[in-house]
Amino acid sequence: MFKGIEFANPNFFWLFLLIPLAILWYVFKRKKETAPLKISSLQGFKAQPSVLPKLKPVLFAFRILALAGLIVGMARPQTVDISTKTKTNKGIDIVMAIDVSSSMLARDLKPYRLEALKEVAIEFVNGRPSDRVGVVIYAGESFTKTPITSDKRIVQRGLRDINFDGIIEDGTAIGMGLATSVNRLKESRAESKVIILLTDGVNNSGFIDPKIASELAVEFGIKVYTIGIGTNGYALAPIGLLPNGKFRYGQKQVEIDEKLLQEIADETGGLYFRATDNEKLQEIYEEINKLEKTEIEEFKYTNYEEKYRFWVLLAMGFLLFEWLLRITIFRGFI
Repeated sequence: MFKGIEFANPNFFWLFLLIPLAILWYVFKRKKETAPLKISSLQGFKAQPSVLPKLKPVLFAFRILALAGLIVGMARPQTVDISTKTKTNKGIDIVMAIDVSSSMLARDLKPYRLEALKEVAIEFVNGRPSDRVGVVIYAGESFTKTPITSDKRIVQRGLRDINFDGIIEDGTAIGMGLATSVNRLKESRAESKVIILLTDGVNNSGFIDPKIASELAVEFGIKVYTIGIGTNGYALAPIGLLPNGKFRYGQKQVEIDEKLLQEIADETGGLYFRATDNEKLQEIYEEINKLEKTEIEEFKYTNYEEKYRFWVLLAMGFLLFEWLLRITIFRGFI
């Protein structure tokens, strides 16, 4: 009966303590009204007596029920319907610029750098339900893998499809990757525009200087977070091709232009991170996720529907029924 019901004035339920007191008072009063009578014979009482005097407590029971109904009514039962509406106040457009050069096949991250990055990036995208995300890949040149979209399935599919396939020229054109990402975001109307640029090497190709690209980012109000991926020292990385066309692996020194990445981040208002293993890469994306929060405003609407009228009417019904019984059936026994 009370499922989904709340009470605006629950303190009135303390009045239920009056009911057992009223019952005790009634029992005590009824005993006093019933006097014992000793007689020597029942011969004069052979006629069947009426049962109505014995049913007289029914009248008191209706009064108790009426009192209980009034108490519940005073407690103001009501149903509460709460609806919420969310509004995104600050949308964020994000482009992930990913280095796909052959060095991203190095195995200092498990199973190798590019695959480790894809797993973390997909998880990052899952955590941005209110934002639009795009993907740019670059090596010796760059192009857009996935345009900026709110459809996370498209972005996730694009990330899974990233592989080193030799289609684009090998190398590390950081300036090209950054410039292409800026080009994706320059027309964006989002209040916040972010590029997450990841590389494992030194800018050694492309016709756009990374510093020029970072100036373009500043001009269009784009913040750049840069990530250098690779362990300190040496890593097992591709160092040449075998006759069957597969890479030959060997120990190769990890070289990352951390100074350049730091300068790009500083100039655009972002941060530079270094990922030396899978765990650190995961932590970096979690940190960026915390730094770039989408502001969401929630409106809560509460609708109250009063239910006390039923209980008041029920109590009045019990009182009316008790009064009718009193002036009709029980009239001669009160």
